[in-house]
This record gives sequence, C-alpha cells and structure tokens, in this order.
Amino acid sequence: MTHDFFAQKAAQYEHNSQRVQNVDQISQAVLKHTQLHSGMRLLDFGAGTGLLLERVAPFVAHITAVDVSPSMTAQLRAKAGAIACELEIVERDLCQGDLPDAWLGAFDGVISSMTLHHIADIPALLLIFKRLVKAGGFIALADLDSEDGSFHTEDTGVFHHGFDRAALSAQAQAAGFVEVNTFDASVMQKPHGAYSVFVLVAHQQTS
Repeated sequence: MTHDFFAQKAAQYEHNSQRVQNVDQISQAVLKHTQLHSGMRLLDFGAGTGLLLERVAPFVAHITAVDVSPSMTAQLRAKAGAIACELEIVERDLCQGDLPDAWLGAFDGVISSMTLHHIADIPALLLIFKRLVKAGGFIALADLDSEDGSFHTEDTGVFHHGFDRAALSAQAQAAGFVEVNTFDASVMQKPHGAYSVFVLVAHQQTS
C-alpha cells in the first residue's frame, strides 16, 4: 500500500495562500500556452485537492483526476459538485503502468502541478503520458526549477529538488514528444528563499 504523505496536510492544503497563488499562476500559464476547447478530455496527474483542475475545468468537457493520496482525493470529492466540467476522480498509482484500456490514447492532454518532484522515474512517467495522450494532444507539466533542497521542510516523498529545464525537455523528446518548450509560471516566496516554477508544454505527434 502506498504511504499517504499528505494525510496530515490535506484538510488544510488549500489554506496556504502562497500555494493557491502559485497554482493560480500555473493555471494561467497552462491556459496561455495550450489551446483548450470545450470538447477536450484531460487527465490531471497528481490532482490532489483539485487546485489546478478547478481553474482549467471551465474550458474543457471532462477531467480525469488521478492521485495516490486518499486524503487529498477525499478533499476533491467533497467539492466535486462545484467543478465546472464533468469530473472523474481516480485513486491510482499511475506510475505502476497498469493503465485501463479505455485510457490509452484517450486524452487530449495531461496537466500536472507540482507533482513531478514526487516521482522517482521521470522518463518512465513520460512514456506513460505518451500512451495516454492522443495524436496531436499535449502535456503541460509544472514544477520547480532546480533548487538546493530547501523548498521542502518536511518529508512528503520528494525525489527531485526541482528540475533543470533543458534536461527535462530532453527527456520529453526522448519519450517521443515534439514541440517541447518551457515557460516561466510563478515564483514562490518562502521564509528561506524564492523558488521559481515553470511549465513544460510538449505535443504528441499527429501521426
């Protein structure tokens, strides 16, 4: 059973104004650098309490929210009725690679906010995303730029102290994505420093 690193944080997760402001800015970057439309079906990887998806929902038809944390998905379920699109909530470890057949090539895009640094094997994850996204679809993944390890002051299952944009872009290209770009999204201010956040946007080939 996967340990729920957010069991003690979920109920108060959205009470952190800096966190909410960060996702506000991430969502603006996603909306700016992708071409969402009202017929789209997206997957939100590491959806948590739904901070990102609720900001994207008015622009699409359906979002499948995937997260391993029972406590975080419980918070999302509690407000599911207020989400402005069709919502499916799935408590699942996507990194295991056992994907439902109905998901393969079914999504117009995969979005994610501040989740990649919790994933050990990024190249394997990108290959999973490639299986999920339909031809011409996209990934839009937001996370920290490389930092010194001081961003996280408690153990929430962290494998990466941010990411080098060029290295992550190269991994996306190696997975078979094209038109790979990174964009500034946000800067999070903490008592011990400022931490920049970027969004990587890449596309599945059309054929």
